[in-house]
Amino acid sequence: MRSDADSDNEISDEALLSGIAVRDDQAVLIFVRRYQRRLFGLALGILGDPGLAEDVTQEAFIRILRHASVFDARRGSVTSWTLTITRNLAIDSMRLRRSIPTAPEDRVFMNLMSNDRSQDDAAVMSDIVARARAALATLPIEQRRAVVLATMYGRTIAEVAAEEGIPLGTAKGRVRLGMAKLRDLVAVTETS
Repeated sequence: MRSDADSDNEISDEALLSGIAVRDDQAVLIFVRRYQRRLFGLALGILGDPGLAEDVTQEAFIRILRHASVFDARRGSVTSWTLTITRNLAIDSMRLRRSIPTAPEDRVFMNLMSNDRSQDDAAVMSDIVARARAALATLPIEQRRAVVLATMYGRTIAEVAAEEGIPLGTAKGRVRLGMAKLRDLVAVTETS
């Protein structure tokens, strides 16, 4: 006998977004259950504060539900779309709460690289944040810093170059090579 959870898992993310676009409450419920841990884990990994992470996750779901009808599968997967929305909101939230620019040595960078977690943090950390942290730890420090500045802090390549005191081409190369290595590492861990 099949459970409702089994049938919920058979529904594609794209089908759920289509249902959300036509105001199907069941599609909303299934979608939220499917993504709540991932989005919260990403927000928590960036912000380091469970309360702020909850707020960002809630705002991310509001935006996702509001814009479900404009999702375009040709531009990427539902997962990457939802994680991008959440990441951008978390970075915006972090920027609003900081009066001074942040450096990679601050709490977010240290949280990403640290394996130390409180019991509460350990309970809510998502698989994607753990994989990202492990993959980041394998990069040379220069690439790691460039990738964190570009992805977590939303810095442009020119800003990365200025902050690191390196030529623009070097910054571009570090980010490009670091991201390529991360993609390869995450792909390997997903298939194994």
